[in-house]
Amino acid sequence: MTLALICGQGRLPRIVADAQDQRPLICVLNGFEPDGLTADLTFHLETLGTLLETLKARGVTRVCLCGAIRRPPIDPARLDAKTAPLVPRLQAALTSGDDGALRIVMDLFHEAGLSIASVDDLVPDLVPVEGVLSLKTYAPQNTVEARLGERTVAAMGVRDAGQACVVRGDSVLAREDAAGTDAMLRRLARDAATGNGDFLTNPINTASDMFGGLLGDATDWLTGGESASEGGILFKAPKPGQDRRADLPVIGASTPDSVAAAGLAGIVIEAGGVMILDRAKTVVRCDTLGLFLWVREKGI
Repeated sequence: MTLALICGQGRLPRIVADAQDQRPLICVLNGFEPDGLTADLTFHLETLGTLLETLKARGVTRVCLCGAIRRPPIDPARLDAKTAPLVPRLQAALTSGDDGALRIVMDLFHEAGLSIASVDDLVPDLVPVEGVLSLKTYAPQNTVEARLGERTVAAMGVRDAGQACVVRGDSVLAREDAAGTDAMLRRLARDAATGNGDFLTNPINTASDMFGGLLGDATDWLTGGESASEGGILFKAPKPGQDRRADLPVIGASTPDSVAAAGLAGIVIEAGGVMILDRAKTVVRCDTLGLFLWVREKGI
């Protein structure tokens, strides 16, 4: 057994495991058990050093980090002797942005002699190429919104903060934070239901989007201003310069329902940079709800 999955929550670890010819070693961070997989090893952050030695002793040469986790605090009482020397770097990871934190953790695996396999290396079909996957296609105003979405996620990436946003016309209605894409869409759905979703009443965000549009493409910004108040898009892409070995953005079969509940017209993801779990189900759900799903080439 040469491959180990370092698993968090969700369906992704099971999808990766099922796609392998030989079952990988399933290693689960305590408290973040994946769906449909039984752990071979359960570890705490405070025993990471021991996990690294155990993997090497079992003949593991590659690891893949997959699944969702939150940042658990370090409990000094749990620390073992193998992990104690790693504490300063683990603490640095816990106080870094998502990409910075993952780079630190992956460096620890690499220094232990373990290579990092990305999810899209192990399951290439999860990352679609450019095209419209749904029956419904995007409208001209959605191309304008996608350009603003791309600029917005790029600006967020400079701060290592989020991989998704919601755009309507010339306004960014919401930006993903540590709570994730689903939480962002739920907030928008609540706002829409209660009548509190008028983004244009927020002068700080309005000024920010106007400034960003003028820096990027003034014509796009002015054209976007003509779009109707209905519709809008969820835009999702990797951060600029993101380490692709972990934390590629993901959508799945539940995403279309969240997008529809938020009153949006469709989903735009970056080609080659966003995974779709349960692609067939996701596309069918978009078609059922009358949404478009556009896998968009970056920069068009």
